[in-house]
Amino acid sequence: MTKTLPWADKNLGQHFLRSQNVIDSITNDFKEEAQAIIEVGPGPGILTEFLAKHELPFFVIEKDKRFPEYLEQFIPSEAITLSDALEIHLEDFFEQKEINNKDIWLVSNLPYNVSVPLLISFIKAPQIKYMTLMFQREVADKVISFMNPKKNKSMGSLLVLSQTYFDVSVLCQAPPGAFQPPPKVDSTVVSFKRRENPVIALSEFKQFESFLRKLFQFKRKQLGSVLKSHYSPEKLADAFEKSGVLRTDRAESFSLEIIQNLYKELR
Repeated sequence: MTKTLPWADKNLGQHFLRSQNVIDSITNDFKEEAQAIIEVGPGPGILTEFLAKHELPFFVIEKDKRFPEYLEQFIPSEAITLSDALEIHLEDFFEQKEINNKDIWLVSNLPYNVSVPLLISFIKAPQIKYMTLMFQREVADKVISFMNPKKNKSMGSLLVLSQTYFDVSVLCQAPPGAFQPPPKVDSTVVSFKRRENPVIALSEFKQFESFLRKLFQFKRKQLGSVLKSHYSPEKLADAFEKSGVLRTDRAESFSLEIIQNLYKELR
């Protein structure tokens, strides 16, 4: 892209996408399914320009006060919320914007330092049916199972939460040269489509997340040692037997199904 861009704020983890192929992949991902679009962290509007062309209800949330003047080239000022996305209660925001009854597509190039808490907040919002999110490769490896064939023990809480509530797939890769300025790491764009009937109901999200924190706090330790301070010996023994796991197993090697079954036996 040849357009002049503002300087990138390193404190906010800003790297502006300039690869038209990656831009096209992201902004066309769920254009046929979505009924409304939210973009988090649009920056100077690199994706916004193309997302706005879908002519759907469209709102952006941006923290950097420099960017509304850029964004207003593509969307009206009332569609811009100048705020930290982590401080916004998304379900209230959707209701305020009168899109809480629509299938929302959320798009974001997630800053590395807040990508995990933002992803968790997105997962918890039931109105978000689709997501197209760009992560640094290190974080994407925690969302997509076994992306790195050299790692055969990639299971963790972020992967479990993502794939319990969404069908997840890699949309495309974004090397450093796809950005201005180029970051020092590769990035991955991931597509999420919400599961209609997840094995663990979204209403149990808080309880399930708490269980996963216990399970993966010491994921290389034996399961019996990790969980013994949280559950009675009798309850653990029964849950292990019904889930087909051993006290000596380690959580990092479990499948998604085993973890879900173990949670259901222990809840």
